[in-house]
Amino acid sequence: MSSIVEILILGIIQGLTEWFPVSSSGHLTIAKEFAGWNPPVFFFVLLHVATLFVILVFFRQVIVKVLKAFVRRDFNSEEGKLGTLIIIGSIPTAVIGYAFRDTFKSFFNNLLVVGAALLATGFLLLISQTREGDGLIGHLDALLMGLAQAVAITPGVSRSGATISTGFLRKIDRKKVFDFSFLLSIPAILGAALLESSDLPLLVADSGDIFAVAVGVAASMVVGYISLKILRRVVMEEKFHWFAPYCWIVGILVIISQLY
Repeated sequence: MSSIVEILILGIIQGLTEWFPVSSSGHLTIAKEFAGWNPPVFFFVLLHVATLFVILVFFRQVIVKVLKAFVRRDFNSEEGKLGTLIIIGSIPTAVIGYAFRDTFKSFFNNLLVVGAALLATGFLLLISQTREGDGLIGHLDALLMGLAQAVAITPGVSRSGATISTGFLRKIDRKKVFDFSFLLSIPAILGAALLESSDLPLLVADSGDIFAVAVGVAASMVVGYISLKILRRVVMEEKFHWFAPYCWIVGILVIISQLY
């Protein structure tokens, strides 16, 4: 059983690293392994829900416009096209995520994989720094960003880092890349939560201290909203690659810890 302090720390880690391009899943895996913490599984399910809630609040105006366009069957408007691109980009994530679900799960117990994935994330952030442009998102761009999101199921590969860097490499406008990256995560997070909900009775039984879990989730939401606002500024100011050295340092330390 984890204490409320441990769950609170994990919630804060999730809130900070879920949006910054440093991999929240990688950091949670590292924290659990090195600190010897064993939070209830239900806590991580709720973190998915909290993550989804933050995105829905942050992008509420865009989401409402996209939904209205779909209700009107207006697929020629900007919002209608955006909704179509989100569907297209979700296909690789859904197919790969479901087909290799067990493989991805096994990575969460392998810190060598986490360390190597963090090194790869840092490299991707670096090579994408000068590639952003002012282009629009096309069908191929959506597919490639969806593929990047699927690969980011691996702990240590940052979802935001992979998708935003892919957009930059495709020379897409920074704001459009930022918005699309996080709007694209909505179906992925919802899908992951639904898959995990199949074991809901077991998860609830394993929930432990409900109050402690609630505190951790609340901390994750508050910190997550603030960090998402910070990340938007970082992307707009072309400083996204500044996270690369951090990924390399953490990745190298994790690998060394496993080899020696």
